[in-house]
Formats: sequence, structure tokens, C-alpha cells
Amino acid sequence: GSVKAGKMPEGEKTRQCKQEEEQLQKEEKQEGLIEFYSSYQELFQFFCSNTTIHGAIRLVCSKKNKMKTAFWSVLFFLTFGLMYWQFGILYREYFSYPVNLNLNLNSDRLTFPAVTLCTLNPYRYSAIRKKLDELDQITHQTLLDLYDYNMSLPRSDWSTLSTQKRSSRSLLHHVQRHPLRRQKRDNLVNLPENSPSVDKNDWRIGFVLCSENNKDCFHQAYSSGVDAVREWYSFHYINILAQVPDAKALDESDFENFIYACRFNEATCDKANYTHFHHPLYGNCYTFNDNSSSLWTSSLPGINNGLSLVVRTEQNDFIPLLSTVTGARVMVHDQNEPAFMDDGGFNVRPGIETSISMRKEMTVRLGGSYSDCTEDGSDVPVQNLYSSRYTEQVCIRSCFQLNMVERCGCAYYFYPLPEGAEYCDYTKHMSWGYCYYKLLAEFKADVLGCFHKCRKPCKMTQYQLSAGYSRWPSAVSEDWVFYMLSQQNKYNITSKRNGVAKVNIFFEEWNYKTNGESPAFTVVTLLSQLGNQWSLWFGSSVLSVMELAELILDFIAITFILAFRWFRSRQKLSPPGPSPNSHDNTAFQDETPGLGAPHRFTVEAVVTTLPSYNSLEPRGPSRDGELGHD
Repeated sequence: GSVKAGKMPEGEKTRQCKQEEEQLQKEEKQEGLIEFYSSYQELFQFFCSNTTIHGAIRLVCSKKNKMKTAFWSVLFFLTFGLMYWQFGILYREYFSYPVNLNLNLNSDRLTFPAVTLCTLNPYRYSAIRKKLDELDQITHQTLLDLYDYNMSLPRSDWSTLSTQKRSSRSLLHHVQRHPLRRQKRDNLVNLPENSPSVDKNDWRIGFVLCSENNKDCFHQAYSSGVDAVREWYSFHYINILAQVPDAKALDESDFENFIYACRFNEATCDKANYTHFHHPLYGNCYTFNDNSSSLWTSSLPGINNGLSLVVRTEQNDFIPLLSTVTGARVMVHDQNEPAFMDDGGFNVRPGIETSISMRKEMTVRLGGSYSDCTEDGSDVPVQNLYSSRYTEQVCIRSCFQLNMVERCGCAYYFYPLPEGAEYCDYTKHMSWGYCYYKLLAEFKADVLGCFHKCRKPCKMTQYQLSAGYSRWPSAVSEDWVFYMLSQQNKYNITSKRNGVAKVNIFFEEWNYKTNGESPAFTVVTLLSQLGNQWSLWFGSSVLSVMELAELILDFIAITFILAFRWFRSRQKLSPPGPSPNSHDNTAFQDETPGLGAPHRFTVEAVVTTLPSYNSLEPRGPSRDGELGHD
């Protein structure tokens, strides 16, 4: 066959190529709504050339000097590292929630606190007087056996003691089950009574408490015989109290026989100004100014504008084996708080005028993330057994009592009674003493977790006390003072000097201190510190931070685009694969007919080959051979 060659003017073909190139350039220059850079190099070059972060431009300007480029790159990233190290320190400090302590001095009329005064003489209730007498006689016999000491019991009364022992088999049985013994110091082995071969300095006095089946015993030993006798007597005394129904409700107080004079702000006190309760160890106690409906207020500071009491401190023959001190015990506390005489009280000496000056101090803590304080105790996992507001000591004692009921099956007499429980009594709970002392050891070692569960209140009021002492009444005035007391209060004490005492409690000044807390590191402080660090290391602003954020977002976007293109290209890749000489002109190759199909070529008379059209030549044998063949 013949070959038909078609001709196209050269000028027209060149003009067509130029039009295509201009159209392609217009499409490239046309801006879209969202554009991304074609490579990471272009992205970083644009950022370093246009950012307001100091030092970044040096990475571009010094690109022809590799040493400078390396130096500025190291310096730039080192500065970034140091800045973010400082950022880490600031964040760590912020999330540690530090606080500032604010000290404020306030001046105002002050509400007078509650004052509790106890006789230090445990009272012999008439309901338990007989059993206490029997316990005293058993104790006297025990002291006689251990120390050969006859405690005010003439030998002619031994028959009476023997008779009362037989009539009170129950008490004697329980006392003998928990006897007071002399034990060896090293291994607590029982020794024969009145053993002459044992050095008395090598003794420990105590008593043994065993479990109900006697398989395990707890040795409660003391190096002091006085402490041992007092603790042993107190243990049996508590059991006697627990046997009397509603023993805590018994009221056999004698206010006028204990408090001879009471004045506040130069006005006489009356029965409406105090409440009474009985403490097993401290005797009859009276709390003044505990009535929230009519609280006392101090109009002026000073000794004449406070509470003044004249109290009787004579040691009556109440329970001498339980109380070994003379005087009275006083405690200052806030209203609606129980008086824990063991913790905050102190003793008043007989024949002494004790002047106690007070300074009020309030503490307000930040809760939440700043501390573990509690507002009202509602978020503490311990039930409040006291009819008062939450305090840390209230929570700790409630926690111990609840564990006591759970572990021992009964409640300790010194603390409030939980609902549905009963007080421990060895006539009903034979091994409660063993359980109590084992539990007490765990409590002190914080095995029960009470000290961790009970948190401090966020608001609390304390009174800082300082005391001064002077002899009262003086030697020159004691005659007429005691005469007036005998006429008015039927004062007939033979030992006058140790029979009375005077107590003055007053505010030292009107000012009271408030210790408050405020956040030391707020969000505003954090942002300010971060801005200071950013300005120090890079001398830039918030907009520079936005530029850096934009760089990170663009980097992520380009990474996704390149990954997407690579994935699409892998999908479009045909199984035979493109020819190595195709030069990525896949679109044109698809339109080229296959080698096996018949085809015809239109050839110009004068062929001018352009570089951009080389890919239009068909693959296979050379065109010269084909033309010559045709």
C-alpha cells in the first residue's frame, strides 16, 4: 500500500504549542481556596523566610554556607529545647497546686469560746457504789500481795473483805480472770508471789488479756507500778460502768459545791450559762458558754472582761485509785465542738490563781486540688458519732469506735455508742479487753487507716493560750477570804491551802489572726510565665506561636497528601508496567494503538522533530524501516 502523508504548517504548530503552555501556566498561577506546598523543602523555606520568630531567617540566608547553616540549625533547635524544658518546669509547678499564705489581722468584738472545767474526781454514783467498794477492796488486797502495802485497811477488816468476796462472786471471778501480776522484764514470764530471789528492778507489773478460747494472750505490761495499778483499775471500772443502763445519763452533780463563784464581764453566772456531763476519768465537768442561742461576747480585752471562777480542788474520797492528781482540769474550745480533755486540757493547781490569756486564730484552707481538707466531713468515709460538727479528732475517735464494734462486737465506753451496738462488758463480752488492746496497737500504728481517712477541716478556729500563776489567796488575805467562803458556800475544808483555786480566762487583745490560702499559680500566672519564656528565647509574641502552629498543621497536611498520592499511584500501576522510555507520558501512551493492531501513519514531507513530542513516536521497529518497507 501507499503511505499518505499529511502536512501541517510549521508556524501553526508552534503557535498551538505556545497556547498550550500559556494555558498551563495560567492554571498553575490561579489561586484556590486551600493550597498546600508541593514539598517539605518549599514549606520550611517559606516559613523561615516569613516568620516573626527570631533566628529562623538565618537558616535560609546562610544556605550557601553549610557551616553557618549547621550552626544556626543547632542553635535554633537547642533554643527550642531549652525553652520547652522551662515550659515543663512551669507546668509541673502549676499542677502541684502551690498556695500562698495570707495573714490578716482583724479587729472586732469577739465571741467568747466555750470553757469546760472538770473536778478531776471521778464520781461514785450511788448505782455503782457497792461494786466500786468491792473493787477497791480487791485492789487493796492485790497491792498487799504484790507490794506488802496495806492501803488504809486495818487487819481487823479482813473478815469483812472475805465476806464481801463471797457475796460478789461475779466481780471477783472477772477480776481474777484479769489479775494484776508481777512479770519478768525480758520475757514476761509469771513469777511466784513474794519471790525473794528476784531483783525488784527487773520486774514489770501488768495484766494478761486472753482471747475467748485462751489460745492467744496479750500482755499489757508497765515499767511503773503506779501506771499499771491505775490502768488495771480503770479497766475494771469501765466494765462496772457499762453494766449500768444509761450510766452516762446519770446526773448527780453538785455545781455549787464545786464552783464557789462565777463571773463574766463583771456579771454573775447562773445555771443557764453551763451544761454538765460526767467523764469517767475526770469526774463532773461543766461547760460554760456552750448555748448557741445566747453566746457571750467580750466588750473589752483584759482580765476584768473575761470569765472568772473560784473552784473547789479538795480531793474528796471519790475514787482515789483512779485519780492521782489534785486540782481541776480546764479546756478552751469552740462552740459545737466536744471537749476532749485528754488532748487540749491542762490542770489548775490548788491554792493558785491561774490567769489564762487567749488569742483567737482562724485557719481557712483551699480545698479541691490544693489540699485534702474537707468542708463539713460529708466526703469523709467515716460516720460522725458525735452530735457536733466535724473535726479531725471527732473523725479519728469515730473511726476507732466503728472498728471496735466491727472487730470486737461491742463499743468502747469512752466514745459515743453507734446505733444498734452496746458498750463492752466482760459479763457479756468475755474477751473484749484482749480485742481492745490488740486493736489499739493497730490503731496507733495506723493499720486501721483512721489517720489517713480523717482529713483536716477547711475552716477551723483555735485559741492560743498563755498562762500566768500567782498564789491565791495571799498569806495576809487568806483568813478573811476563807471566812467569807465558809459563810456563803459552807466552806469547811481543813486543808485550806489545797482546797480552792481561782481561774481567769480572758482575751489578750481584740485583734485576731486569720490564716488564709490563695492559689500561688493561676492560669493567668501560667500564661504570663510561658510568655516570658517565649520572649526570652525567641523574642516573639502570641502570633508567632500561631505561625508555629500553622507550620505544624501544614506539615501534617502535606504528609497526608503525599501519602494519598503515593497510595493512588500504587493502585493505578498496571501489571505489565510502563516502558522505561515513556517519560511519564502515560496519558498519551493510552491513546497510542497497540503494536499488534493494524494502523496507518500520516507523515509530513518535511518532518521537524520537537523535544516535547518525542513520546508520540510509536514503540517497536524504527520508522525508517517501516517507511522503506512500505
